[in-house]
Amino acid sequence: MRLFLLLSPFLCLLSKGDVIVLREIYGEIRTPNFPDLYPSDSEVTWNITVPEGFRIKIYFIHFDLEPSYLCEYDYAKVETDEQVLAVFCGRESTDTEQAPGKQVIVSPGNFLSLTFRSDFSNEERYTGFDAHYSAVDVDECAERSDEDMVCDHHCHNYIGGFYCSCRFGYLLHSDNRTCKVECSDNLYTQRSGIISSADYPRPYPKSSDCLYRIELEEGFVVNLQFDDSFDIEDHPETSCPYDFLKIKAGSREFGPICGEKSPGRIETGSNNVQILFHSDNSGENGGWRLSYTVTGISCPDLQAPLNGKIEPPQSKYTFKDQAVISCNSGYRVIKDNMEMDSFQIECRKDGTWSNQIPKCQIVDCMLPIDLENGFVTFPTPANITTYQSSLTYSCREPYYTMIPNMTAEYTCDASGLWINSEIGAKLPLCQTVCGLPRFSRSKLARITGGSKAKRGIYPWISMLSRAESGSPFCGGSLIGDKWIVTAAHCLHHELDSENTGLTSADIFPTSSFRIILGKHRTLLKDDTEQVLQAKNIIIHPNYNSSTFQNDIGLVELSSKVFLNDYVMPICLPEEEIESDEIVVVTGWGKQFLRNLPESLLEIEIPVVDHDVCKNVYKTIGKLITEDMICAGLKEGGKDSCSGDSGGPMVTFSQQRNSWYLAGTVSWGVDCGKPNKYGVYSNVYKNLNWVREKSGIKY
Repeated sequence: MRLFLLLSPFLCLLSKGDVIVLREIYGEIRTPNFPDLYPSDSEVTWNITVPEGFRIKIYFIHFDLEPSYLCEYDYAKVETDEQVLAVFCGRESTDTEQAPGKQVIVSPGNFLSLTFRSDFSNEERYTGFDAHYSAVDVDECAERSDEDMVCDHHCHNYIGGFYCSCRFGYLLHSDNRTCKVECSDNLYTQRSGIISSADYPRPYPKSSDCLYRIELEEGFVVNLQFDDSFDIEDHPETSCPYDFLKIKAGSREFGPICGEKSPGRIETGSNNVQILFHSDNSGENGGWRLSYTVTGISCPDLQAPLNGKIEPPQSKYTFKDQAVISCNSGYRVIKDNMEMDSFQIECRKDGTWSNQIPKCQIVDCMLPIDLENGFVTFPTPANITTYQSSLTYSCREPYYTMIPNMTAEYTCDASGLWINSEIGAKLPLCQTVCGLPRFSRSKLARITGGSKAKRGIYPWISMLSRAESGSPFCGGSLIGDKWIVTAAHCLHHELDSENTGLTSADIFPTSSFRIILGKHRTLLKDDTEQVLQAKNIIIHPNYNSSTFQNDIGLVELSSKVFLNDYVMPICLPEEEIESDEIVVVTGWGKQFLRNLPESLLEIEIPVVDHDVCKNVYKTIGKLITEDMICAGLKEGGKDSCSGDSGGPMVTFSQQRNSWYLAGTVSWGVDCGKPNKYGVYSNVYKNLNWVREKSGIKY
């Protein structure tokens, strides 16, 4: 609960020379009658006392006393028992030297006195002062001097007092200010080390008893070597009466030792040594330091194995010395039929080694991992797979090519891996060759009433046929070695004219149809055929079954096809196809007013200007969107037809020197009629989607 000392209501009863005792840790002091005029011929003293460990801070927030030379009339005086700290008079508005202003006065101790005095009269009206005081903490740690330290090591201040603590390894004495060293239980078990008096080379602590123990296994002998700088308090007549060292080694004792002469080297002849150091309560001596080492029984010299080495190389090995046997690059340590990087042995106390030297065997990288769609060859028929032997990976040409374009030579590395200088242990990748059929083209004719395509000239074309009847219903194009690009409308059931939304239930089950590659004859089986099952069907998310916008889909095959002269993929486009460019369309669709063709047919037609095609179909209420390509002749006669849907529209790129897929057969009005162009889904417009879903970039 906060307490305020409000004195002014009572000061009118005070008589001259009254003393008010204040013991609260904070308060307010006002002149009599404040804020009215203070009385004449008045004197009041406030004696303020706060707890030990605190000082008193006092300041004025209002000050208005009669001004006078050296404050000889009215004044406020701040003092302690021994000294006057300040005398004030005058007005703040006049900014006289005697007015306190914003000055804060702090007492040197926990007592402070404030006296107000007024003389017999005032010529003007003066309201007096309003002062506030509070107790403030004394930082004993900050005020100590080097000659009179509060604490030996560390001083910690808190509100109202302080406490001392010692550095690590020291204990606080019962006086709670000075520190002594704690060194009664120092154990050394290493084969070498350094021991010294506390704080060496500064003076060692007083009133301390330190015990240092060196304990090693049987078979070791401890040797001590003292530094030349040695200073333990001595006496000219009595042997080491104050401070001293005593050394006990087995049944032998050395000491007491003191003075300024170093003991030098002491061969203890024991594996257990105790060093006792005693200091009394006086003196300022520098202390001592020693290093200890051990010697032990010797083991026979070691001979490195063939193609190996021993570390560390030493001319002599003694008890507990360890040696690591490792092999040169390309070799591995073999011990107990196990292969390892290194093997460690140790010299035992009976002078024998813990194990025999192992052998170094050349690294064997073993037979390499098979390269998918490729193979490996060795320079010699022996198929050597050991360190620094080599091999070469090759792709199954001409159907696959290696990426990155690199030298596919690998060398057996010291790590036991086959390493290539360019890509490390990573295997090369055999990428499918696209758009390069093994057979040349003949002169093209019409699909509608046209002639057959040469067998194998379009190795990317695929036939989609019903699983039950085996009848073909759409075409497609192979990209990579397990993806088919086709028309989206080939992959779902027929929808109502008002229903343009496609659900998963509308999509054909993957088991309802087959994908046939290497196909040439329409209904008869070819000896080059590969019949595969669909694993997954993906339809473009923006496909509209009513307008055939984004009429494109992907079929993932359940397994990879076997590429050969009759089954090869087509390339994806790298740029937009231009008007008047010649394209080739292939398929097994029905010929004009006839049944299915005997075998694959082809046509060569030009790409039609997009605006021309848009205007033609606009007259009959059909929409040509930006993702569609129109192709054909104004006079008709060359066109795709029923059953060709999803089949490839391809063209040859002189720059790439390969064929690429420009579009897929989508829709049209009639087949081959004048001024009724065939409409194809533009693969380039959907290229990012195709690449994202299939992972194929070429």
